[in-house]
Amino acid sequence: MHVAVVIITRDRAGELLRTLARLCELPEQPEIVVVDQGSRDGTARRVRRRFPDVAVVRLAHDRGAAGRAVGVRVTDAPYVAFCDDDSWWAPGAIARAAALLDAHPTIAVVAGRVLLGREQRLDPACAAMARSPLPGAVDPPERRVLGFVACGAIVRRSAFLEVGGFHPRLRIGAEEQLLATDLAARGWELVYRDDVVAFHHPSPVRDHGSRRAQQLRNQVWFAWLRRGRMTALRRTLGAACDAARDRSARAGLLEALAGVRWVLAERRPVPRWLEVSLRELDA
Repeated sequence: MHVAVVIITRDRAGELLRTLARLCELPEQPEIVVVDQGSRDGTARRVRRRFPDVAVVRLAHDRGAAGRAVGVRVTDAPYVAFCDDDSWWAPGAIARAAALLDAHPTIAVVAGRVLLGREQRLDPACAAMARSPLPGAVDPPERRVLGFVACGAIVRRSAFLEVGGFHPRLRIGAEEQLLATDLAARGWELVYRDDVVAFHHPSPVRDHGSRRAQQLRNQVWFAWLRRGRMTALRRTLGAACDAARDRSARAGLLEALAGVRWVLAERRPVPRWLEVSLRELDA
């Protein structure tokens, strides 16, 4: 079984080293690729010194989620498990996902169950995926979804690269849905498995206001890039209502409006059948 783990990081060397220690203990012994996005805390040097078998790619600037594609291209493993520098995989999780991908060549993404913090609370996005009303994918049926949590996903490398990976303008925050939808539009399946487990201890070194702004911005951009006009209008109006009450939401809406030109230039609404499935998940 040849599976790679790709991690993007910036200026969180201490957390990254703890994550790498856990990954190196996995029975699957995956190949590990760290994409260091312009860190100023000696991340690359510290990783190479402590974990000489881990591949490190240094970027001059932070590319956000798009940096994952750099790591995916470094490896020739057919399957890639994503991690953040504050998340890691449970023993056996990667092997279970790889077996599913081996058995079903139409599956592009296995979305795992992400447990948050020391309390191991279920990530709300995973709770929603576990309730997905979409008809089962493949045979025997698996829980079909149209999204995933990046730090709890294993992807088929060829499918990921086929659609171009994460969009570079979305950076971090709700960046997964555009990729998931583009995969589905190409005929790939995405499935949720609660026996594929990842742990995420969200770093205290993050700007929650900025993250919320980027999430709202990306949700609006996604709606205009891929959804029907009425859905996109409803999302924009909803964002405007949020902006009236919340400073971070207001910043996100302003960023979304600033990108209107490129978004409309790249607008490519999904096929009707896929829009129907997305509406089922909206309900």
